[in-house]
Formats: sequence, C-alpha cells, structure tokens
Amino acid sequence: MISSEDQIIIIIITALIMVILMSAAIIAFFYFSRKKIVKTELEKANMQIEHQKDVIQSTLITQEEERKRIAQDLHDAISSKLNVVSLNANFLTEENISSRQTNTIGKQILSITSTILESSRKIAHDLLPPTIEKFGLKAALEELCDEVGETKKFQIRYDLSYEEGFLPSEKELHLFRIVQELFNNAIKHSEATTLQLTLKTEQNELSLQYEDDGKGFDPHAQKLAKGLGMSGITNRVAILNGSLATVSNPGEGVQLTIRIER
Repeated sequence: MISSEDQIIIIIITALIMVILMSAAIIAFFYFSRKKIVKTELEKANMQIEHQKDVIQSTLITQEEERKRIAQDLHDAISSKLNVVSLNANFLTEENISSRQTNTIGKQILSITSTILESSRKIAHDLLPPTIEKFGLKAALEELCDEVGETKKFQIRYDLSYEEGFLPSEKELHLFRIVQELFNNAIKHSEATTLQLTLKTEQNELSLQYEDDGKGFDPHAQKLAKGLGMSGITNRVAILNGSLATVSNPGEGVQLTIRIER
C-alpha cells in the first residue's frame, strides 16, 4: 500500500512531468511558428526583390527603346538632310557656278534647313512635351487628344479628372507616354473610327481607361502584341508599379485599363 508521502511525491513528479511537457510544447510551438514567420518574411522579401528586378529591367528596356527611337528620328529627320545641305554647300564652292545656280541651291538649302528646324522642334517636343512641364498632365493629355482629333481620322472622346500632383512629375511623363503610344497604335494599326480615354483619381488610386472600336488583336499573341507597342506600355506600367488589364479580340476593338496606387 502506497503511503500518503509516496502519493504526494508521485503527484509532484507527475505535475513536474506535465509542466516539462507543456513547456516543451510551448517552446516547440513558438519555434515552429517563428520559423514559419521567418519563412513567410523571406518569401515576401524575395518577391519584393524580384519585383524590383522586374521594374529595373523594364526601366532599362524602356530607356533603350527611347534611345533607339531618338537615334532613328535624328538619323531620318536630321542627319540625312544635313548631308544634303553639305552637298549643296560644296556646290557653292565651285568656281564656275552661275548666279542662277547659286540662287537655286540657296533656296534648296533654306528649304531643307527649315525642315530640319521643324523636325528638331518635334523631337524636342517628344522628349519632353512643354505643356506637361508648364501646365501639368491633364493639360498635356487634353492637348494630345485635341491633336489626334484634328487629324479627322477619329472621333475622340475624353474625360480627364486628374488631381494635379497625384503622381510625381517623372511618373506623369510615363503615363503621358503610355497614352501617346496607345494613340500611335490606333493611328498605325487599329482601323478604328472612335477612341475614348478616361482618367480619374479617387482617394489613393488612379485609373486610366482606353477604348477603341478598331480591328483589335489577340493579346495572347506575344509577337503581335510586341509589334503593336504593348511591350513598351507593359514596361512603363511596371515602372509605375501599376496593374494592366487588356481585353481584345480580332474584330472587337481594344479595352485597356491601368490602375496605379499612390
């Protein structure tokens, strides 16, 4: 028969064993919970790093595309015409050239230089539209829409409700370039008759919606989409940390929505 002292000892030992087991369980719980939290935080950090890599890559690709476009514009609009001016100027140095030939060549040089000056202004305008610098994004987009409308190729409707300063100036320029690219695509490829642009800022979100009634395209056909300038738009949206949704099918026009959080 177990004495009362032995029973007390057994109870104490049992209690100690239970305390030890509970402590071990609590320690194990906190250990594995902490391990899971650390793993989650690492995954989150890795995702952020990957996102930053994508943004940097998109920025570099966009910058390279801009350089190529500028180089092409300089070559087509200025360099080739300056070569013609140089040739004409060489003719003026010949000894037996008549005054009539001199006047003709002078007029040609004047005409070409006027074209070069106009091309230079256009390239400078494309690099940094003066309206966006002086009056902001909304005014620049209104001007762009009006310019597209003046071509009489499209009926254009736009509703621009933008809180000035919602985006930093460099991001406003990216957004302007996106709209510019959309309009360029419409002019070159869409065969549309109506374009619609809506820009809104509500609380901490900006939404831009573009729609046309053109021939559309298959957004899953990567080669075609790249040819339509979608890669540049996608890269700029990535730089803006925004989301892009495109709905299009052959013969059904294009609907594009961009959302950016402040």
